[in-house]
Amino acid sequence: MTDLEVPADPKARATSAKGGGSQTLDRGIRALELVAATSGGLTVQEVADRLQVHRTIAHRLLATLAEHHLISRGPDNRFRAGGGLIALAGGLQSTLRDTAMPIMRELAEELESTVVLLIREGEEVVGIAVAAPTSSTYHLAFRTGSRHPLGRGSAGICLLSALPPRPGERPEVTRARVQGFSVSKGEVEPGAHGLAVLIHQGDSEPTACLNLITYRDDIMAGAAPVMIDGAARISALLS
Repeated sequence: MTDLEVPADPKARATSAKGGGSQTLDRGIRALELVAATSGGLTVQEVADRLQVHRTIAHRLLATLAEHHLISRGPDNRFRAGGGLIALAGGLQSTLRDTAMPIMRELAEELESTVVLLIREGEEVVGIAVAAPTSSTYHLAFRTGSRHPLGRGSAGICLLSALPPRPGERPEVTRARVQGFSVSKGEVEPGAHGLAVLIHQGDSEPTACLNLITYRDDIMAGAAPVMIDGAARISALLS
C-alpha cells in the first residue's frame, strides 16, 4: 500500500482517525464532559485515571480547556465547569435570557428598581440582560456586558455561594449559602444597594443570578421575598 492509499479495513480507518490531533480533540472533549458532569470538580489525577492517560497529558488537556474558560481551577486544585460553557452555548444563554426577561420586568415594576440577570464566567460576573422600571421617577442604569470580579457585590457574592466553600472566603458568601440570597452596598456602584438570588437550571451547579440594584433603603427592606419568588419562578420554568 502506498502513502496515498486509504486502509480498506473500517477498523483500521477508525484507528487511523484517532491518531494525532483527532485523538487529542477526543480526549479534550471527554475531559470536558467529565468535569462538567461532576459538581464537586475533579483533580488532574482523577481526570487522568478516568481517561486512562498519563497525568502530564491530562494536565495539558485541562490547562487548554481552562484557557478558553470552559473549565476553571479552584483553590482546592479541583477543576469545575467554567462560565465559558454558557457563552459557548449561545442557545442556552438565549433561553435563559428569554425565560427570565418577562419576570424581570415584573420585578422591576413592582420594586421600582433595576433588575439584572448575571452569569459567572470564570472568576468574573457579567450581566446579560437588564430590566428597568418604566413607572419610577428615577432608577440606576446598568449596561449589558458589564462585568466585575466574582465575590464582589451582591451578584458576585451570590454566584460564589453556589460553589463549594473556599479557604478564607468572605463571611457574606457563607451567609448567602445559608439564607438563600446575598446583599451588599457600594461594592460595585458607590452608595447603591444590591440583592441577588441564584437561578437554578436543572441539577447543574447554578451559574446565574438575579440582582436588584437600588439607592432606596425602603425598597431593600422588603425586596428579599419578592426577589426569591421571582428567581424561583424562573428556575421552575428552566427545570
